[in-house]
Amino acid sequence: MRCSPSKNTEERIREAARQVFLEKGYDGTTSRDIADAAGINIALTNYYFRSKEKLFISIFDELIQLFFEGMFRILNKPIGLREKIAELVEHDFQLMKNNPSLSIFVMNEIHRNPERMANAVEARKQFQQSVFDEQLRREAALGHIRPIEAMHLTVMIVANIQFLFVSKAMHIRIWHMSEDAFEAFANRHKDIVIDMITSYLFAFESV
Repeated sequence: MRCSPSKNTEERIREAARQVFLEKGYDGTTSRDIADAAGINIALTNYYFRSKEKLFISIFDELIQLFFEGMFRILNKPIGLREKIAELVEHDFQLMKNNPSLSIFVMNEIHRNPERMANAVEARKQFQQSVFDEQLRREAALGHIRPIEAMHLTVMIVANIQFLFVSKAMHIRIWHMSEDAFEAFANRHKDIVIDMITSYLFAFESV
């Protein structure tokens, strides 16, 4: 029974830190910001996590896992390319829709500490070993698709989906959209991205 309040306090700090780091990034966040968001005093924050840096590393690992884990799982699924691309786009779309600040957080950390980001995701290793990379090479060798590397294709997906949510406030202001109108626009954009990428890849089928 004694550890329950401590665990609740620790989780409150972590949740508050997650929200503040997503909103302000590492450099813009202070320990007091986190304590205020958690509704506790700053001494308790320091007691549980020692420093802002230690707390950030803990939250960073969690957010990076959220950002990449689903993508890698889909990349290695034993399904056809058209279905896989649609799933990758849908996954990124839902992730950004539910966590609109996540993309900005990741981009900020890429600029602030690229070494930590590279070590955390080990993206190159995962892509080289992925079923997806092998699948693309095989389909290109058979003449079914244009030759393309997995990393180029995933960048196409990420760039076309994530900017949509990064720039949401701008779109709403410029085009005088309601939330419902933006949602309809976003869903239509998602369908266009799927069609654009598959049309590019499978262009040989219409030749």
